Amino acid sequence: MFGRRNQAATDEAPVPVEDPKPQGTPGKGRPTPKRSEAQGRRRSPVTAPSNRKEAYRQQRDRDRALRTRQREGMMRGEEKYLPPRDKGPARKFARDWVDSRRLPGQYFLPAVLVIMLLSMVPFPLAIRQVVLTVYTLALPVVMVAVLGSSFFVANRVKKAVAAKFPHENLKGVGFYAAMRSSQIRRLRFPKPTVLPGGKPVAPPAG
Repeated sequence: MFGRRNQAATDEAPVPVEDPKPQGTPGKGRPTPKRSEAQGRRRSPVTAPSNRKEAYRQQRDRDRALRTRQREGMMRGEEKYLPPRDKGPARKFARDWVDSRRLPGQYFLPAVLVIMLLSMVPFPLAIRQVVLTVYTLALPVVMVAVLGSSFFVANRVKKAVAAKFPHENLKGVGFYAAMRSSQIRRLRFPKPTVLPGGKPVAPPAG
């Protein structure tokens, strides 16, 4: 009887199952971290401000960096940084149309400035009278040329935009192009991305 009991206990003992994983390869023991979590751990920790003055300084530095980034983005003509009046493919097309041409309006202010400076130079009386006469006669002529150029630019750009972007809002696009055509090229905003003739502006070195 005791022999049968010992045999039954031996039969009922659990049989060890062989581990299929090689013992030399350790398991992870945790789920694989997400890419964003891994990148977040690699970043340098943010230093918490120790007082109100330090917090104000950090916030001021962040605001300054943000404004610098926005200003640089606007000057490059990046869409997300532009003000509403400069956004959209129609306005971008108008800017490139104007910037790819040499128009009379962009020389108006430099011409007026040169004539005004010449009128202030202490020339002899006879030469001063000639300069004043040229200034008096040239100013109206230049103004008429600028106005005529502005109307020409507004009509041409509006027709070109309507043909290229039939579903875009054309309100104000002609006036927008005319105003840009009357500005000195170096002072235009956003900065021109094309040269006169249509070639792209070379990126700044470095």
